[in-house]
Amino acid sequence: MIEFACHTWAFNDLTLPEALGTIARMGFRYVDIGSGPSLNAPRAAENPRQAAADILDDLELFNLKLSDLYLMLPRISLADEARQSKELELFKALIPFAVALGTPGITLSPGLAHPAEDEEAHDRTVVALREMVKAGQTAGLAVSIEPHLDSMAQTPDAALKFIKDVPGLQLTLDWAHMICQDIFHDDIIKLLPHTRHIQIRQAAREQLQVPFARGRIDTGRVMESLIVLAGYDGVVCIEYMNTPGWHGMETVNPVIECAAMRDALRDARDKIEG
Repeated sequence: MIEFACHTWAFNDLTLPEALGTIARMGFRYVDIGSGPSLNAPRAAENPRQAAADILDDLELFNLKLSDLYLMLPRISLADEARQSKELELFKALIPFAVALGTPGITLSPGLAHPAEDEEAHDRTVVALREMVKAGQTAGLAVSIEPHLDSMAQTPDAALKFIKDVPGLQLTLDWAHMICQDIFHDDIIKLLPHTRHIQIRQAAREQLQVPFARGRIDTGRVMESLIVLAGYDGVVCIEYMNTPGWHGMETVNPVIECAAMRDALRDARDKIEG
């Protein structure tokens, strides 16, 4: 049965323990953790097992299970070999951290977007992702990219090209990034056979985050596609963000909005599953 998580990025103005405590008090039992203000990835790489142990202590304290670890590392598409190599080295240094955490998988950015005339950008990213997927698989970790705006994989077609070119690569599907681009539902669900993790928040055309009442995502249709069409039985993460202005992203109350989205998805799930 599909379960629901909350992403720590909704509370990136808090420390990680504070964010985990807030998420637990909202009634969530699963959490996605992402690198950023609450998780300093380079620092975690310096002492990965201790960093993981500290987080595991907090997860146990708040009765939470980790559903995904998101490591941004967006410079894997750069032509600057030194900066690209630094991202790859950081990823490999974080693998012991991810293994110690017991994460079901790692989500990555597919790299910063490049202009169409940079024809080698896709190939550079493919080479980097192949190396990352291989390193992850060696450690027993599933690796996926999140198709998102301003990245090398903004659209379903671009994402599927990476799936074709990088054996073993999977997807973390964020429904809002598709809706913001006015991508049709039938095109979004083409990604489901390759999807290992789901992220969602309410969005609208040219608005990457809006209050639940003004969103265009049909939660019932989403759950029907996940359960009936794709047979998805993983975790759906409610991923509101505290980055107002990015592609029309509105400031919202994360506690209210995360709860509203979770409850709507849960009601739709229960209706479908009887």
